Amino acid sequence: MNTPKKGNILIIDDDPDILLTARMLLKRHFENVQTTTSPHRIQALFEKDHYDVVLLDMNFARGRETGSEGIRWLKYIRQQLPQTNVVMITAHGEVELAVKAMKEGASDFVVKPWDNQKLLEAVQNAYDNKNENEHENVSIRETNVKPSKADFSAIIGESLAMKKVFALIDKVARTDVNVLILGENGTGKDLVASALHHHSGRREKEFVKVDLGAIPESLFESELFGHKKGAFTDAKTDRAGRFEVASNGTLFLDEIGNVSLPLQAKLLTTLQSKHIIRVGTNRPIDIDVRLVCATNMPLYEMVRQKEFRQDLLYRINTVEIQLPPLRERSEDIPLLAHHFLKLYSQKYQKQGMDIAPATLQKLQEYPWHGNVRELQHALERAIIMADRSVLQPDDFLLHSHSPSNLNTNTVDDILNLEEIEKLAIKNAILKHDGNLSKAAKELGLGRTTLYRKMTKYGL
Repeated sequence: MNTPKKGNILIIDDDPDILLTARMLLKRHFENVQTTTSPHRIQALFEKDHYDVVLLDMNFARGRETGSEGIRWLKYIRQQLPQTNVVMITAHGEVELAVKAMKEGASDFVVKPWDNQKLLEAVQNAYDNKNENEHENVSIRETNVKPSKADFSAIIGESLAMKKVFALIDKVARTDVNVLILGENGTGKDLVASALHHHSGRREKEFVKVDLGAIPESLFESELFGHKKGAFTDAKTDRAGRFEVASNGTLFLDEIGNVSLPLQAKLLTTLQSKHIIRVGTNRPIDIDVRLVCATNMPLYEMVRQKEFRQDLLYRINTVEIQLPPLRERSEDIPLLAHHFLKLYSQKYQKQGMDIAPATLQKLQEYPWHGNVRELQHALERAIIMADRSVLQPDDFLLHSHSPSNLNTNTVDDILNLEEIEKLAIKNAILKHDGNLSKAAKELGLGRTTLYRKMTKYGL
């Protein structure tokens, strides 16, 4: 089980069931989670403690759905504790209100009834962004100038491979061309998407991220294109979809390789016509979005296997940005390691820590199949557990990824079902020399299912 983060979370909602459900979920991930049914207690609570993230309902007065109360309390929180990030809780059909709240300073919103993973990601992102905004000092470019918030300065690297990425971002950001970002899990595709937006002429408009892998097929059209009141059972009000919310701004479609063929056709139609039609209506609504897509899946191989539409691929990849895995830019590892060292030594109040040269060498020799994200988590764990001020090689318990450790004989020692499945996938890929079609057939899986499981396990 993951160690809860040392974060303070406050949930404000007039529904006790909502508070209980959210608290039970977040308590597993954050050390202190408090709740209240009344926003009028905010001042008293703020006097007793500080909060990293506040989850705030949009409406409190019964029968009122204007969102004015939520906006008013959001402004109050932003004035009293400007370093606290606020995630708005909205009812189904209040996305327009949530967008208004984001313009007033909210960091994100979740729609109830929510998906637990989406709620957790929204709170974790708000928590991490607060931490990064407090500690981040590295520019997206290799300069000594401290970046503004718009620079989205979390992309770090001095290697030739990363300099090429930075140069491509500079060239492409100021245009409106569609961009496809390719790269393994943990390479920072979402950061590049944000950088493209913040360096574009649309920077003052909305940047809307959609995790396509997390949207059920039954909700795909409603989420992306919106719906009319009464279009289906839970459609209690009109709702704008993500395309409409992002109009005049940037729409970031993450995990686009996970979209099924029928939904790919609907997506292609929208991109070609440049308008959407809300579910339950026949009226087209013009949209003007700058489209950025990302995936870790082999789209060109999927096109050959007829699992991804070639015409859709050509529509989204006017320019491609390929992010190198960390193992191919190992010269950046010391820079990244010192960045995370500074970040987490401050967070966990262990200032003055350093990394021994032998440790940096060990980190540079490790393959980092989880890329920058894996390195980040490794530094955080090492700093938490360290009893000395200089991190030594034995402070990092790194697992070997060599083929000798992927043999099927080790399965008898594993009782966790997910670990067994992960090992079976690794063995099948190794057995067939990386041929995913043959590996999928041996496992009794479809190629798309295999890709999704590889994404899940970071393979």
